[in-house]
Amino acid sequence: MNSINWFCIYFQPELQGHTPGGIAGGIEICITFPTEYVKTQLQLDEKANPPKYKGIGDCVKQTVNGHGVRGLYRGLSSLLYGSIPKAAVRFGMFEFLSNKMRDENGKLDSKRGFLCGLGAGVAEAVVVVCPMETVKVKFIHDQTSANPKYKGFFHGVREIVRTEGLKGTYQGLTATVLKQGSNQAIRFYVMTSLRNWYKGDDPNKAINPLITGLFGAVAGAISVFGNTPLDVIKTRMQGLEAHKYKSTMDCAVKIMKHEGPMA
Repeated sequence: MNSINWFCIYFQPELQGHTPGGIAGGIEICITFPTEYVKTQLQLDEKANPPKYKGIGDCVKQTVNGHGVRGLYRGLSSLLYGSIPKAAVRFGMFEFLSNKMRDENGKLDSKRGFLCGLGAGVAEAVVVVCPMETVKVKFIHDQTSANPKYKGFFHGVREIVRTEGLKGTYQGLTATVLKQGSNQAIRFYVMTSLRNWYKGDDPNKAINPLITGLFGAVAGAISVFGNTPLDVIKTRMQGLEAHKYKSTMDCAVKIMKHEGPMA
C-alpha cells in the first residue's frame, strides 16, 4: 500500500520534500482506504462476542447494504488531513537521523537504516499518527453503533475532546508508538537493504521506477506481517470500547486469553 509514497520520497531525488510525500500519501489513502476500513472493522470485531462479520467479503457486503459505498470511506478525512504532516515528520526525522549516521562515504547500511526508521516511526506516532488513528478508529467504530453520534470530522473531533478531553485523541499511544516504530524500522531496513543490494558497488546507479514500486510493495508487505498484532492491539485501544482495557498489555492479554493468538 505504501509503494506510491516510497516512490515519490525515498528514491526520487527530484521529488524529495515533504509536500510531495504528503500528496503521494493522500493519493494512496484515497485508493486504499476501503481496505483500511475493512481491516479496522475486522480488528474491532471481537471473536468472543460473537463476531459480527464472517470475513472480508461479508464486512464489505454489510457495510454497502447498510451505508452504501460511501460507508467504506468512513473516517477517510482524518487520514487525509494528517497525510502531509505525517509525511513531513516521518521523512524529516529519517533524513535528520540518516544524515547523522551515514558513513564517511555517505552510505547508509541496513542496520543504521533500521534505527533511523525506528526513530522516524516513533516521532510520527507521537506527533501525528496517534491522534489521527484514534479519530479514524472511533469514526469507523461509530458507524456500527445503533445510534451513530459523529456527524462529520470536525463535529466528531469536537465531541471526542468535549467528552474525553484532549487525551481522548491520544488513546493507545503506547501501542501506536510500538506499531509505528516497528513498522517504519522494518520498512526502512528492507528498503535500504534492497536499495544497497540493487546498486551494488555503484552508488550512482539509477533505479527503474518499476523496480522502485516493487521494492516499496515488498517493504510494505513485510512490515505489515511483522507488526499486525501490534496494529490489532492499537485498534482495540482506540475504539469506542477501549475502557474495557486497563493498558496496552492488558489488552494484549485479554485478546490472547479470550480470542486466541489468531485474533
